[in-house]
Amino acid sequence: MASTIDFRPERSQYVYTFGGAEPVMRVKPGTTLSLWSEDAFNHGLRSVTDVASHTLDMRYLNPQTGPFYIEGAESGDTLAVHIVSLTPARSWGVSATIPFFGGMSSTDRTASLQPALPEATWIYEVDAVAQTVGFQARFGNFEVALPLAPMLGTVGVAPAAGEVRTSLVPERFGGNMDTPEMRAGTTAYFAVNVDGAMLSIGDGHYRQGEGEACGTAVEGAMDSVIIVELIKGGGPLWPRLETDDYWMVVGSSRPMEDSWRIAQLEMVRWLSELFDLHEMDAYQLLSQVSEAPIANVVDPNYSVVVKVPKAHFRSGRAYDGIHGDLRARAAALR
Repeated sequence: MASTIDFRPERSQYVYTFGGAEPVMRVKPGTTLSLWSEDAFNHGLRSVTDVASHTLDMRYLNPQTGPFYIEGAESGDTLAVHIVSLTPARSWGVSATIPFFGGMSSTDRTASLQPALPEATWIYEVDAVAQTVGFQARFGNFEVALPLAPMLGTVGVAPAAGEVRTSLVPERFGGNMDTPEMRAGTTAYFAVNVDGAMLSIGDGHYRQGEGEACGTAVEGAMDSVIIVELIKGGGPLWPRLETDDYWMVVGSSRPMEDSWRIAQLEMVRWLSELFDLHEMDAYQLLSQVSEAPIANVVDPNYSVVVKVPKAHFRSGRAYDGIHGDLRARAAALR
């Protein structure tokens, strides 16, 4: 019988990179991990009177829980990470505007001669019974309750070639992709780049719109239950996601059209694998069925998701149907 491991890191155990960190523990494939992760602000914003420029230490943002050494994982293998459940670990979440950061502000990379947008912090109260988070305007009297939609902004493995990358960046290894698709019921597939894969998660969001326009979601500490499984060989070049209804690829780069192109190319290759199609047939097919939500337009690399609905197809089993198996195991846990 597969084991379950509960792990809540001490503050001194947080990591802020992918790669370059020693594992917190070794786990066997098939293990269920019950984890706690701190919010992206490292608990630095707790009230509307806190502002990022005064209270955040930019060296210690996006703390990760991990990394976990997956026994038997070798370069070229595929790590499957199934999200069983995501539960807000606090009764409130927080979002903020940060000077010269966000999709609608000049930044250090898209620079222009203008002052920063107003800096502010918003606190969202969680109603666990109603399953909502409450938005309250800072510059008026408007209020609205929004549905909880927990997700993980950051899931990834160590990069290849000994690289060490900040936990703020998304890339081939996953990382800070900030896609709402990384929610309960999703299986994510990552290429293993180093022995043990070195899996880390963090950056819990209680909800986030596509694009994460202001640069921050409803950020919050998260209780996560995941199952890790190992597939020998077949490591995808870029992260792949699977749900009951979709196959997806996440591309991360700049400019944003290159993120889209990456995800399109990798989905062409995946369709070719799934249905034994010539690359040009897969390209043509994808042109007619794809959906392409923007994950984020604010991180050092932008992320775009290309999705293919399974409903169009009677066949097609990714990685020998491991997603269905993991869904069944997750149901048994509940």
